[in-house]
Amino acid sequence: MFYTDKRFIYLFLIVLVLVNLMGMSRFEWVGLLLTLPGVLIAITFHEYAHAFAATKLGDDTPRLQDRLNLNPLSHIDPVGFILLLFVGFGWGKPVEINPRNFDRKYSEETGNAIVSFAGPLMNFILAIVFTLIYCAIYKFASAFTLSQVGSIITSMVQYTIVVNIGLGIFNLIPLPPLDGSKIFIKFLPYNAKQWVSEHEQIFYIIFLVIWITGIAGTLITPALQAMYSGLLHLGIKIFGI
Repeated sequence: MFYTDKRFIYLFLIVLVLVNLMGMSRFEWVGLLLTLPGVLIAITFHEYAHAFAATKLGDDTPRLQDRLNLNPLSHIDPVGFILLLFVGFGWGKPVEINPRNFDRKYSEETGNAIVSFAGPLMNFILAIVFTLIYCAIYKFASAFTLSQVGSIITSMVQYTIVVNIGLGIFNLIPLPPLDGSKIFIKFLPYNAKQWVSEHEQIFYIIFLVIWITGIAGTLITPALQAMYSGLLHLGIKIFGI
């Protein structure tokens, strides 16, 4: 297992936040505030989905640790939260599970993959739901969107869609400690699984590099834009806007 000094992560985070704060315009400050509800919703439901899936598979660990709820305070990781707020990708407090408690009809590996996929899946479901809400507002309350309050609400909904798509896609990157690594390894041949397990430290280093350098954002942006455009196009068709 690869470990890194958390003081380094927090120091980098502080520098990152300060640089962003110093360069932010008034418009960007407003955008940050409008993003906040979407970030809270995305992280809370993402981690709840992990807890819910694990519980349904027979593991009571999330329930015993009080993670089977929609209280944001139970699921927020300070580092992941601030990163998601400022740079568009991050994570919540990991849900601890015990794969040995899973129902016997599922292998530990399959159970891990199901629990891991539940988080991103929840984010994509939320993105669809909020896209429908966004389009419904424009269909049935177009005059409301012209008011100041209406503009604020529609902007919050729009940011919520983007944040959920971004969090879902980011977590599907097949590198530990992201959800995608546990999903990806499920489909590898035995020898490949052994090799990945033996070289896990390398993949942690790769993750840190793409996180610190901003490569992660570059990787997920095209997919984020494509999915956002696709969902919006679908919503427009459904409501005949």
